[in-house]
Amino acid sequence: MCAFRQRCRSLVLVFLILASGAVSFVDVTGAPLPAQVAAAPLPSGVEPVTSVEGITEYRLKNGLRVLLFPDQSRQTATVNVTYMVGSRYEGYGETGMAHLLEHLMFKGSTGHTNIPQELTEHGSRPNGTTSFDRTNFFETFPASNVNLEWAIRLEADRMVNSFIAKKDLDSEMTVVRNEYEAGENSATEVTLKRLQSAAYDWHNYSKPPIGTPSDLENVPIERLRAFYHMYYQPDNAVLLVAGRFEPARALELVAVCFGPIPRPTRTLPATYTVEPTQDGERTAVVRRAGDSQAALVGYHKPGGSHPDAAALSVLSFVLGDTPSGRLYKALVEPKKAAAVYSFDFERHDPGLMIFGALIGKGASLDAARETMLTTIEGIAGTQISAEEVERARAYFLKEIDLTLNSSEQVGLRLSDWIAMGDWRLFFIHRDNLKSLKLSDVRRVAASYLKQSNRTVALFIPTEKPDRAEIPLSPDLASLVKDYKGGAEVATGEAFDPSPANIDAQTRIVELPGGLRMALLHKKTRGSTVVFRMTLSFGDEKALADRSTAAWLASQMLMRGTRKHTRQQLQDEFDRLKARAAVFGRTSGVSISLETVRESLPAALSLVAEVLQEPVFSAADFDQLKNEQIVFAELQLKDPQALASSYFSRHMSPYPKGDPRYISTLEEQIAETRATAVEDAKKFYGDFYGASNGQLAIVGDFDDVALEKLVDGLFGSWKSPRPYSRLVAVYQDIPVINHSLETPDKANAFFIAGIRLKLRDDDPDYPALVLGNYMLGGGVLNSRLARRLRQKDGLSYGIRSSLNASSFDSIGQFAVNAIYAPQNAARVEAAFKEEATRVLKDGFTLDEVAAAKSGYLQSRLLSRSQDQELASRLVSNLSLHRAFAWDADFELRIAALTPLQIVEAFRRHLDLSRMTIIKAGDFARTLASEKQ
Repeated sequence: MCAFRQRCRSLVLVFLILASGAVSFVDVTGAPLPAQVAAAPLPSGVEPVTSVEGITEYRLKNGLRVLLFPDQSRQTATVNVTYMVGSRYEGYGETGMAHLLEHLMFKGSTGHTNIPQELTEHGSRPNGTTSFDRTNFFETFPASNVNLEWAIRLEADRMVNSFIAKKDLDSEMTVVRNEYEAGENSATEVTLKRLQSAAYDWHNYSKPPIGTPSDLENVPIERLRAFYHMYYQPDNAVLLVAGRFEPARALELVAVCFGPIPRPTRTLPATYTVEPTQDGERTAVVRRAGDSQAALVGYHKPGGSHPDAAALSVLSFVLGDTPSGRLYKALVEPKKAAAVYSFDFERHDPGLMIFGALIGKGASLDAARETMLTTIEGIAGTQISAEEVERARAYFLKEIDLTLNSSEQVGLRLSDWIAMGDWRLFFIHRDNLKSLKLSDVRRVAASYLKQSNRTVALFIPTEKPDRAEIPLSPDLASLVKDYKGGAEVATGEAFDPSPANIDAQTRIVELPGGLRMALLHKKTRGSTVVFRMTLSFGDEKALADRSTAAWLASQMLMRGTRKHTRQQLQDEFDRLKARAAVFGRTSGVSISLETVRESLPAALSLVAEVLQEPVFSAADFDQLKNEQIVFAELQLKDPQALASSYFSRHMSPYPKGDPRYISTLEEQIAETRATAVEDAKKFYGDFYGASNGQLAIVGDFDDVALEKLVDGLFGSWKSPRPYSRLVAVYQDIPVINHSLETPDKANAFFIAGIRLKLRDDDPDYPALVLGNYMLGGGVLNSRLARRLRQKDGLSYGIRSSLNASSFDSIGQFAVNAIYAPQNAARVEAAFKEEATRVLKDGFTLDEVAAAKSGYLQSRLLSRSQDQELASRLVSNLSLHRAFAWDADFELRIAALTPLQIVEAFRRHLDLSRMTIIKAGDFARTLASEKQ
C-alpha cells in the first residue's frame, strides 16, 4: 500500500525513490471566488474559500478543507484524503509510524469492518501512500452516486474510527517489515537511503518513511493510537473529489459524513528543525552483493514552494535528461556509464537535488564519479544555453498540460502540493516555469551546486569554505493570496463505457494495404487523443535465432531517423504535447501515442517517420547494448527476477533458437554483446511493414481527415515477408519444487503455477476467472491475501493470476508472493492449505455475489480509461471481435453459481501438478537456525 514517489525521466527502472511531502495548510479564507461559486447555496457548515481553473475549495467548521474538481467527461471519480503527516513528524523510536498507520487504516473501522471487501465490491482502484510530509488514501471507481457516497462515508469513518487494534498491528508489522526487506534487496535503493541519511544531521528527511525494523517491531500500540488520534483529524486533512459527480451532491455528502466530526481540542505540534548549512563534502559507501555499480550525488536546495523551485527543476533536467543532458553526454556517450538520471525532490522544507549514474561492473567507478562531479559543479562556470532551458520548459509544461487533461491525475498529484503547503502551488509552479528566465537557471546553478554542499565525496579541509545558504520557504499566505490561475481546460462529454455503446460508436476501417483500424470519436477533457498500433511480422522459421536482433531493432526506432536525431525527436514530441513509446517483441511491435487534437496530424506523421525511417546509428546502438547489459546484470542476483525467469523457462520449454524460447539472464547478456548493429538493421529491413497491423484511435479527432492521413502514412507500407502467427503449443510440464540461492538478499520470492488446456471461449473460462479473482486476484480481499497478509502477516504482496489464449488451447494459473526467507515453508504451506480449502468447500454465496459486483465494476473502470480502451480495440481487431463479446462474457460471469465455480476449479486445478520455484537467501536462514 505504500508508494514511493519518484521523478526520473532518464532512467525508468533503477530506483524506488523515497517520497516527498506535506505540512500545514495556509488559511486563505476570504480569497476571491467566481460569482457562480459565491452565489451557490451551500449545506450548513460549509463555506467557500477560493477557486482556480475548475477546482473549488470549501471549508467545514471542524477545519476540514474540501476540494471539488468536477469533470463530466470522465466515467470515473476519485476520492482522495491527504493528511498533513508523514515521517517528518515522527519522534525517537517512532520511525515508520505514519506508514504503519497507512496499513492499519485498511484493517477496518467502526462502520466499515471489512474495507478490503468493500474496495473489491465497488470495483475500485485504491491505494494509500506515505511520504516524508503527508499520507493519503484514495479510491478511483466507476462514477455513480452509490459509489461516491460509499467512498466519502468510508473516508469519514476511518478518519476517526479506525480500529488500530493490537492484533492487526501484530500481523501487519511483519507485512511492513517484509516490504522493508523487499527494498533492502536493491543495492541502489539502499545506497540512496544512505545518501539521504548522510546529507542531513538533524532533519527527519534523513529517515525514510518506511522506518527501521526495530521501531516497526517494538512500537507500543498505545503510542501508535496516540499518533493516530493526534494527526488523523479533520483540521489536519484535505478531502478532494475529482471526476464525474454532481458538486452539490458531493458537498451534501461531505457535510453529512464529515460535518459531525468535532474539531479537536488539541493543538498540533509544530515541526521546527532547520538543517544547518552544510560545511563540507560528505561520504556514504555501501558494500553489498551485486554486479553493476552506481554513483549518486546530492545537493541541498530550498523547499518546493520557494521561487527557485522552477529554476532548479529546469537545472535538474539540463544536467540529467537523456539524451540531451550534460551528464548523458559526459558519461553515457563515452561509455563511462550505462545510464544517468536526476531527481529534483519538491518537499515542504529544504530538500535534495540528486544525480546518479549506473556503471557497468567492468567500468571505473572512480572515473565516472569524478566526471560526474566535474560536470555538475562545473556547469556554473559554463553558459547554460537558452535552447537547453527551452527544452526543459517544453517538457515540464507538456507534462503539466497533459496532467490537467485528466481530473483523476490532477486529483492525485495535488496531494504532493498540498503537502508543500497549498494546492495552488501546483499552478504557481507552472506559472513560474512559464516566466522563468535563463539568468534564473544560471543563478541557482552557481548558488547550490557547490563542493561544500555536496554529499558523496571524502571530506577535505578547506581554508575558506564556500557554503550554500539555503533560504527558508516564503510566507505562503502572501504567496497564494488572490491567486486566480489561468483558463480552465475544456471539458469533454459524459461517455457511456458500456460494450453496446462502444461498439455503436466505433467505426472499423480496412485500408487497401491490409491495415485495419478502429476509430472511436468522443469529446475528451483538453481534447486529448490516444493512439495504439500493433504490427505483426514473420513466422516460426524466419524468426528463428533472431529474438535479440528483433528486440534491439525495436528499441532503436526512437533513437533517430533520417530527418531527426534522437534529441530532435524528443524535442518535437514535447513541442507537440505528445507522449510516444515503442514496445517490441520477436514477432511484432506496438506503438502508443497520447496527444491533443490540434497536434494529432503532426504527431502521427512523426510516428510514421519513427517507424519507416530509422537511421540505426552505430554509436546509439552501442549505447543501447550497454544499457541492456547493465540492466540485465542488475537482475542477476535479484530473487524475483531469477525465480520468474526459471519458472517461465520451465513452463515454456521451447528449444533454443525458437522465437518462443526464453533466454536466461546470462544468455541475454551474451546474446546482446554478440549482436551487431547490422543484425538489427537487417531484421528491420526483412520484416517491418504494415500489411499485418491494427490500430485504434480514441478521443477528439476529425474522422474523415484522420482516415485519409493514416492511409497516406501507412496504407502503402508493405511488409517484406509473409506473416504467420506463432502458435502456442500445450505441453505436459514435469512437476518440480526448486529453490534458488540469492545470497545477501533480505527478501525472497515464491512462484507456483500449472499449465491449463484452456482457451478464453471455453465454457469453464468465466468460472475460472471469477474463482481466481476470489482466490488471489482481488484488492486485499482475496482468500490468499486474507490468509498470508491480513491474518499471518507473511507477505506484503501475494496474488494469483489466470490467463488463457484467445487463439490456442493453452493457459496458465499462477501464484506469486514476496516474503522473508525464514518463512518459506510457512508461505508454501499456507498457499496449499487455502487452495485445498477452495477445491474442497468452494466459495460462499455472499462471497460470489460480492466478487461479481467488484469484478464487473473493475471491467467498467477499465473501459472508462481511454488508454486501456484503445488497447482493447486493437486486440479486438486482431481477434475479429467486438465488445459484444465482453457483454456476453459479463452476462456469463453474472449468472455463475458457487457450484459452477468450484466444479470448474476441480476440473482444471490439480495441486499435485503444481510447479513451485523459490528464490532467496535460504542458506543464511538455515545457518542462523543452527546457531
